[in-house]
Amino acid sequence: MAMLVLGVLLFACVHFVPSLTQGFKSTAIEKIGEDGYKGIFSLVLLSSFALMIFGWRSTVPTHLYIPPAALHQPALFVLALAFWLMAVSQRASRLRLIVRHPQLAGVALWGASHLLLNGDSRAVVLFGGLASWALCEMCAINRREGGWIKNETPTWASEGVSLLIAAITIAVVVYIHPWLSGVPVG
Repeated sequence: MAMLVLGVLLFACVHFVPSLTQGFKSTAIEKIGEDGYKGIFSLVLLSSFALMIFGWRSTVPTHLYIPPAALHQPALFVLALAFWLMAVSQRASRLRLIVRHPQLAGVALWGASHLLLNGDSRAVVLFGGLASWALCEMCAINRREGGWIKNETPTWASEGVSLLIAAITIAVVVYIHPWLSGVPVG
């Protein structure tokens, strides 16, 4: 469990650097350059993913609660919405006119939906931890950036491409999920 906790904490801390410690980021870029900063950021981020994956797989879960069976299908729908939000995070989309931080909102929904599907200790650490991080990150960014300036309404064609990207992403995740977590989607 320690490896899983460390992976979640490392992931959150690395992401809080740009949103909470702008001075530290600026100083690091001055000393090692932007490419050096991005390289270290990426290596630490990949390390956090490895810690989370191997920590998840090596932890024997302790059951904390029984997820309600009636929420299984709604949770899968929320997961699809989460992937759609993440897919539009770097694209023009009507969702971006409703949700200020679609990628972070997607992570929060991804975590919450997994908590509706899994009631064990490692799920609470991983999914609860990442959902909590996403919510805190949204607050930190809102505080730093101030008011929300919305973009123009995109075309329906752009929206269709975003849906296609989300669908492909979901298919890939469903395919690799058993390898990542040891549990098939279903």
